[in-house]
Amino acid sequence: MEVTVGSLFSGIGGLDLGLERAGMKVIWQSEIDPYCCKVLKKHWPEVLNHGNIKEINWQQIQRPNIIAGGYPCQPFSQAGKRKGTQDPRHLWPWVREAISQLRPDYAILENVPGHLTMGGTEVIGALTEIGYDAEWRVVSAAGLGANHLRKRIIIVAYPTSEGLQRRVRAFSQNPKSSLFAVCSQWHSEPNVGRVADGIPNRVDRLRGLGNAVVPQVAEYIGRLVMEQYN
Repeated sequence: MEVTVGSLFSGIGGLDLGLERAGMKVIWQSEIDPYCCKVLKKHWPEVLNHGNIKEINWQQIQRPNIIAGGYPCQPFSQAGKRKGTQDPRHLWPWVREAISQLRPDYAILENVPGHLTMGGTEVIGALTEIGYDAEWRVVSAAGLGANHLRKRIIIVAYPTSEGLQRRVRAFSQNPKSSLFAVCSQWHSEPNVGRVADGIPNRVDRLRGLGNAVVPQVAEYIGRLVMEQYN
């Protein structure tokens, strides 16, 4: 079967790319950053970008099998002021509404590890309120061969009524046990130095890369989820 994805906070498409490598198909995206929107349009020219998540009427949106997105991490990041729900970039309530309205088979959510100690329990509680169970793990890009840690919390949610039958069973194991077996291998990373001159849109590129989900991590999670459809 074709497993479809609705992408929130799509950025430059790191999460989208990884999930498509796992065998899924992105059918719509939601992004407002001008530079990121150009990148998405280049690589997903046929996919509709619904823009600002706050302005989307979910009753008019095609239901995907999976909703995926890394909602803004700044409210929870230990590198920031950690204002949590008081931060204007706290957009989790709109993600909750999307899941509640569209009722996907799975929601794949990404954020910084600091979310475990601020806001994470509220997210799990909100998912429970709308009828979803969830599992979560901290996954590092280094576990897939990257030369940097880039730890991220990954939350996989699924309807409560499905119970254990919908568990992503590899999440209950050591994530490193099967990483290289299921994911694309790393190639040499492009040289986009932080002080390099003469690179078009250098600041936008660095911001986009900094906010992006590492595709190999997304692919790993996507393959675990795809196993549940087989």
